[in-house]
Amino acid sequence: MSLRLKINLMVGALTLMFVAGLLQQQFGLMRKSVAEEVVAANRVAAQLLDRTVWGHAAQGPQAVLAFLRGVGRVRSNDIAWLDPQGRELYRSPPSPYKAGRDAPAWFESLVSPAPSSKSIAFPDGTLVVRANASRAVLDAWDDFVAMLGAAAALVTAVNVLVFWAVGRALRPLGRIVDALRALEAGRFDVTLPPLPGTEAHAIGAAFNRMVGVLQENLANARRAAQAERELSDRRELAHWVDRQVEQERRMIARELHDELGQSVTAMRSLALAIAQRTHASDPEAERAARLVADEAARLYDAMHGLIPRLTPLVLDAFGLVEALGDLVERTRRSHPDVRLELHADLGDARPPPEASLALYRAAQEGITNALRHGGARVLRLAVVARDGGLALELSDDGRGLPAEGAYRAGHHGLRWLAERVEAVGGALVVEPNVPHGVRLQVRVPQAQPEAA
Repeated sequence: MSLRLKINLMVGALTLMFVAGLLQQQFGLMRKSVAEEVVAANRVAAQLLDRTVWGHAAQGPQAVLAFLRGVGRVRSNDIAWLDPQGRELYRSPPSPYKAGRDAPAWFESLVSPAPSSKSIAFPDGTLVVRANASRAVLDAWDDFVAMLGAAAALVTAVNVLVFWAVGRALRPLGRIVDALRALEAGRFDVTLPPLPGTEAHAIGAAFNRMVGVLQENLANARRAAQAERELSDRRELAHWVDRQVEQERRMIARELHDELGQSVTAMRSLALAIAQRTHASDPEAERAARLVADEAARLYDAMHGLIPRLTPLVLDAFGLVEALGDLVERTRRSHPDVRLELHADLGDARPPPEASLALYRAAQEGITNALRHGGARVLRLAVVARDGGLALELSDDGRGLPAEGAYRAGHHGLRWLAERVEAVGGALVVEPNVPHGVRLQVRVPQAQPEAA
């Protein structure tokens, strides 16, 4: 039900109640008026006839009848003459006023006063004067019908006027409803013009502001979605580049190990052979050959130190535990003043290659940061299988995290590591160690997710 119809029904109901109250009051006045008129007429007629008929009664019954026939009807009264035996000898004729019409029985029963009758005894008979309210009731009924017509016309006129006025007043609300429906249908560019009326104008202005904010939020959401898609594409590209880099590193490391390593070993062997052959005959050639052998040995050692930094070949050959053991051993050789402890317990766990590589890179990056930036002297590395996943933890006794945090500007190692760990479905946490130092924690699932 519309607001316009509700208001119209309320006004119509109030108008009907007002008209009903007026009709009820008028109905009471009608009843009182009819009663006063009929009773007064009956009293006056009885008094007049009482005085007049006595003069005719002295002349006999026929004189009384002649007088009554000459008088006829006296307003709202029925006049009857009864003989001493109670037989009716005369009754006044019906009233010619509005002859043939009567008010409805229900109306007459409501408006008519109580029956009023006067009996006057004479020597030769009895005169009975009874009140007859039918004509007065009929007049009241005609007035009542006219009032009902006027009330109906008033109610109709008031409702029509109210319906028109309410429709005119609520016309701005219709435009607001249409705008809301358009907004619900997906038209976010709809706006309302200045509407008449204080409330409608305020609602229209608020609606326009809401649409403006909504458009701005939608634009921000579109930009955020675009940025998220671009970020996702960049991450995917970064992961692809990372995998390609790892493959290239692995290929370069294998080339260094297989090709260059064999060549350097052959060079050293040839140099040693030349030194042995020229030991007695040409001491100068022997020194030159041994110098070449020593340089070949140093080149071989440098090459073998470079290969693990490119890619841990031992990880592919022997697994994560052996690769971490090799990393720890090389770190001990290069930093004899640093104590590095390793605890590894994977049980029967067989992590996928990507997860193993992520854990190895986490240990490698953590050790490098602890030694280079933290000045650590004691490091503890642990990797265990726990709750269906693999957990790696590296703690040190260094200077701790800088004031700007682990992911400070210009240092991308931990960001790169976090991206790598997230790519295999894991999580990286870097936090202060108690009482000082840094704790690096990495957790990856044993089963590699499809997204990775």
